[in-house]
Amino acid sequence: MGEVGEAAPVDVAGPPATAGRGRAVADRLARFTRHEWTLAVLGSLVLAVVLTWPTVRDLTGTIPQDVGDPTLQAWQVAWGGHAVLTNPTQLWHSNTFWPEPYTYAYSDTLLGYAPFGFFGDGPVAAVARYNLLYVLVHALAFVGAYALSRQLGAGWAGAAVAGASFAYAPWKLAQAGHLHVLSVGGIALALAMLARGHGWSLRHGYRPERVRPGWAGAGWAVAAWQVSLGFGIGLPFAYALALLCLGAAGGYGWSWWRRRRRPAFGRRLLVADLAGGVFFAGVTLLMAAPYFEVVARHPDGRRTVGQIARFSPPLRGFLTAPPESWLWGERHETARASLSFAGEMTLLPGMVLIGLAAAGLFVSAWRVRHRVALAVGVLVTVALAAGSTLGGDGDPGYVTLVEHVPGWDGVRTPGRLVLWTTLLLGILAAGALTVGDAEQPSREPGPDAASGPEPASEPAGGPGGGWRRWARLVLVLPVLLVLAEGVNRTPHVPAPVAPAAMHGLRGPALVLPSDGIREFHVMLWSTDGFPKIVNGLASFVPAKQQEIRAASAGFPDAASVAYLRGVGVRTVVVLPAYTAGTPWQGAETRPVDGLGVRREAVGDGYVYHLD
Repeated sequence: MGEVGEAAPVDVAGPPATAGRGRAVADRLARFTRHEWTLAVLGSLVLAVVLTWPTVRDLTGTIPQDVGDPTLQAWQVAWGGHAVLTNPTQLWHSNTFWPEPYTYAYSDTLLGYAPFGFFGDGPVAAVARYNLLYVLVHALAFVGAYALSRQLGAGWAGAAVAGASFAYAPWKLAQAGHLHVLSVGGIALALAMLARGHGWSLRHGYRPERVRPGWAGAGWAVAAWQVSLGFGIGLPFAYALALLCLGAAGGYGWSWWRRRRRPAFGRRLLVADLAGGVFFAGVTLLMAAPYFEVVARHPDGRRTVGQIARFSPPLRGFLTAPPESWLWGERHETARASLSFAGEMTLLPGMVLIGLAAAGLFVSAWRVRHRVALAVGVLVTVALAAGSTLGGDGDPGYVTLVEHVPGWDGVRTPGRLVLWTTLLLGILAAGALTVGDAEQPSREPGPDAASGPEPASEPAGGPGGGWRRWARLVLVLPVLLVLAEGVNRTPHVPAPVAPAAMHGLRGPALVLPSDGIREFHVMLWSTDGFPKIVNGLASFVPAKQQEIRAASAGFPDAASVAYLRGVGVRTVVVLPAYTAGTPWQGAETRPVDGLGVRREAVGDGYVYHLD
């Protein structure tokens, strides 16, 4: 030992240890890529691209469905991002409908998508941003319903059916131009997280050892984000959460009374629920405040029972598909013709889904009482979605909520509550496709114990394992059938190109003609710098906007120029390509001598500098 000529000891600990760490990293990466939730997310993205095709083929040049509401919503996302980055205190006072305040609250804001607005500038970026969100909301809806069904105890096939139906139900094809209506994934995802956080599932009930306070807190955060997208979908969700909390508290109290001892409910979970609930309520109230201000300033913005009646579908609407449906569109043409407003009354959740849910009433992994509760939920949501057609006047029903529940009079389209019908039908169907699944072995303790909603596994080995593997392949069929009902024929139309006269516009400005659906286009074009503009379109016309429109009918004459200067308008843009049939037809040829106005031809438009 240590003598001259003895070979020096070789350090062999380093390289093998490094190799071992490399193998460990590779193993973790392999497990991650094969993990169910990785595959679910990646699969949902692929499905979203395929089933919304050709949206991603031309992100900047076309828009799904039409150039109405989508252009408004592209502006909304852009304005949210711009205001948050530049001047958050002016968020609710947008650049449109000048000089009115709280104009961002004239419709659902999609404020939760504001971070997307941090990237890119101008109308082209706004259109690309909208198209990306259009694809992503479908993926989120699939993941949310899939996660919820898995947490409740469904097998992969049942969860996939629930996810596919929630993301691609035929009725959603009629809403392709309403991003706020398609943005429902946060509802299912929040419910999945809350159920996971509380250690609760339909198959096993409440299990204290499965409680994860972090998941509960995350569920409340996602719920708050969902509400930030808009109250048309978010308000019923908020009330649904309140009812679930009351039901959970009642069940907790009943268990305490029956057993004469307090059920296990950890302090950390209680803190997570209290903090999360307060955060959710705070976000909801902050979002609601500007809407109450708008209604106070513009009482005609409040929905009336008469308005709601125009959007209320008959019961046959729940079995009728929109024309954009590849499978049912032409077959249901006659049924659609009998509907007074087919765009909001074609509410088919899916024929395959209805059949699977009906089977789930009789054969299911869920307990009988849970099946009954789900079926009652389906009937209640259909009754509410029918609006004023239920019983002839909707009272009791949707009209009752409009007249007595705070905020409900702001939701004019009751048929959109069919999203809850679809979700409940999906859970019923998932139960039917989970029959025979083995119990999930405990995943605790272990590194993945809190990795996500608890799935129910399918048995793979043992006697009959080969038959069971073939049976699992058969379960792919209902998933494919549900997806087939979601294949669309949605048109993709060219996005309106901003006129050169809108570039670098100084505000306050008025763009003429100022009427109709083109106001949405002007809002989109105003994302080039966000100048203050009089233009804008909502479900009501603000008095000041109406006054400015009327006073500018003769522009450019002495009276209109004097009026516009008096109210503070600095620039007027006339777009002759759109003035035919309006009071401003031929405005660009009217003389401006002696008015102190400088007229400039820019592209195919004319810019009038009043100062």
